[in-house]
Amino acid sequence: MLLIPVLGDQCSHALASLRDVGKDDTVVLMMEVAEETTYVKHHQAKIALILSAMRHFSAELEADGWTVDYVRIDDHGNTGSFTGEVERAIGRHKASRIRIVEAGEWRVQKMIEGWPKAFGIPVDIVEDDRFFCPILDFQTWAQSRRELVMEHFYRDMRRKTGLLMDGSDPAGGVWNLDRDNRAPPQAGITYPHPMRFTPDDTTREVLAMVRHRFADHFGSLDAFHLPVTAGEARRALGHFICTALPDFGRWQDAMVKGERFLFHSWLSPAMNCGLLTAEEVCRAAAEAYAAGDVPLNSAEGFIRQILGWREYMRGVYWLEMPQFGHANALRHDRPLPDFYWTGETDMLCLAQAITSTRDFAYAHHIERLMVLGNFALLAGVAPQAISDWFLVVYADAYEWVELPNVIGMSQFADGGRLGSKPYVSGGAYIDRMSDYCATCRYDVKQKTGEDACPFNALYWDFLARHERTLRGNHRLGPIYRNWERMEETQKRAYRLSAKAFLGTLEPAAKGWAKG
Repeated sequence: MLLIPVLGDQCSHALASLRDVGKDDTVVLMMEVAEETTYVKHHQAKIALILSAMRHFSAELEADGWTVDYVRIDDHGNTGSFTGEVERAIGRHKASRIRIVEAGEWRVQKMIEGWPKAFGIPVDIVEDDRFFCPILDFQTWAQSRRELVMEHFYRDMRRKTGLLMDGSDPAGGVWNLDRDNRAPPQAGITYPHPMRFTPDDTTREVLAMVRHRFADHFGSLDAFHLPVTAGEARRALGHFICTALPDFGRWQDAMVKGERFLFHSWLSPAMNCGLLTAEEVCRAAAEAYAAGDVPLNSAEGFIRQILGWREYMRGVYWLEMPQFGHANALRHDRPLPDFYWTGETDMLCLAQAITSTRDFAYAHHIERLMVLGNFALLAGVAPQAISDWFLVVYADAYEWVELPNVIGMSQFADGGRLGSKPYVSGGAYIDRMSDYCATCRYDVKQKTGEDACPFNALYWDFLARHERTLRGNHRLGPIYRNWERMEETQKRAYRLSAKAFLGTLEPAAKGWAKG
């Protein structure tokens, strides 16, 4: 008997392990295990999404003629771990062989690689071809380059896939239209919303169980309307293409008070648990451009987030693990501030992002990078603490994509291996790209003092603290020259204001992130 374990982020009928095998002598094993819900205390909505998607996918497999052994988290005898449940299933079904798609996370992959010895039967680990770039292909690409530049990788992927290409040239004659995609918010715009799905009986059962079993986990389930099947996810994709993608490019970096989604797709949770493939999402965007329904800057900006950044982050993760998870080039050690869990802060930009995160397990990429990540970096928060937070709170957060984004891109903890400079800014950037500052308790125009936007003093204090390390960065040279030209009294005022503000931060209560 062949046993095919299917993990919670592999809810895809195109899964490689399910191909070219006979259904008559095969059992598909799906496991809800406590260890995976609590190794960090995931957002309640993230747990609900994965378990509901798994239960729906199991039913679809059975309807398609597969024999499915489905273990629920509350089933009697559930060991709480993948290894324990696979061992029990081998005994139940007298399995002589295991076939499984490679895991998305390093921790789980190492567990799987130990199964042949643990169980004494062959384990066939199949490549996860739901991604554009196989792990070995990325490693080959990386080994041939002195620097890992995402833009170079992205262009190679455009050539490989043919997405937005006119022969050997990029559509429109340019590879990257970022210059057209940085508009600040504009008054009078009506923003669409992602398609919302009413929970069915299966999802309602999961929601009730999660509310009871994981009541001490962060987040709310009141606004849970995510797609939990491939059919729903494809409807959500079509809705996004028609209603939001045409304007996505221009305003993808904007932030607006009270608007959670703007023109963003909110498709990443469905993609990352397997309900959508990256290829079908990118092809849909490219076809909309080809049909004249979507401008090039929107199609290119959206596709670059997936074909470029998403694939690149996965490649970097597998290239750099496991040491990448412990990187701390700037030696930051501040505990995570408590307001990351409560949202109780007078900084409106942070309060808005954290409230959205709590209610929807969502904040868009600029809120994550230039508000939540920017503050943590300026304040000197330990990179592993903020990384754990990001892994907990977002429905699309899996370590392969979260860790390199936070450790590398957001926190510069890898010393510049992934990003060419730290992504830091004062309040001026947030003021330019949002409408938050006009009604914030702090004054973004004031540079120092109790009423000044904290980002202003923290920005210069960060640069001063790390001058020895960062001064040689060619992209920071002009900024350090500005620092040099400041009067000593102004420098001192920045440093004192930053110190005073940091002294007001309360550390997060223990136990929020770790299970």
